[in-house]
Amino acid sequence: MKFVAFERAKQGTGASRRLRSTGRTPGIVYGGAGEPKLIELDHNALWHAIKKEAFHASVLDMELAGQEHKVLLRDLQMHPFKQLILHIDFQRVDENTKLHMKVPLHFSGDELSPAVKTDGCIANHVMTEIDVLCLPKDLPEFIAVDLSGLKKGKSLHLADITLPKGVTAVTHGKSNPVVVSVVAVAGAAEAPAAEGAAAPAAKAGAKPAAKPAAKPAAKK
Repeated sequence: MKFVAFERAKQGTGASRRLRSTGRTPGIVYGGAGEPKLIELDHNALWHAIKKEAFHASVLDMELAGQEHKVLLRDLQMHPFKQLILHIDFQRVDENTKLHMKVPLHFSGDELSPAVKTDGCIANHVMTEIDVLCLPKDLPEFIAVDLSGLKKGKSLHLADITLPKGVTAVTHGKSNPVVVSVVAVAGAAEAPAAEGAAAPAAKAGAKPAAKPAAKPAAKK
């Protein structure tokens, strides 16, 4: 994914505020062999770019002063309530150095699995992204996860996912965390009692019903 950045001469709170008022977003690019460089970007173009998943999880092509640089998005500061990007940070990428990134998971096939289709369960996505370590050329935009084999009572763990070549998962704490759990849906309410069931016992102290009085005999 490609975007255009421009060199920024001034820095500081006041300069950044004035820059935003002109429809530009201040930023910085750092890392690699070069020195940190102040940049600015068109806010509207940037606003549309951040809506795309690839902008957050892939190596980007940044055009700056007629040259192209490989960079990664590292930080994005948003206004607390306005649709406004306050600042953005990029890191230069060295093609020979492994990078650490979060990659989104794309799930499919759960509605075809025995757990969902036959046993009335649902697939709970415990993780929606994973940390990976790889060279820039091997960084995937996303990792596809097929859930068509889910079964009731079984969970999908990180070790069950096939990672692209050259990509290693980075775990924190648990060595094989759960990615998707299978949750059983609550059953239907119990059927009402069958007809003909014994009536409840009479309450203590209740008087029996009085017998109807006998009719007087007819006169002859």
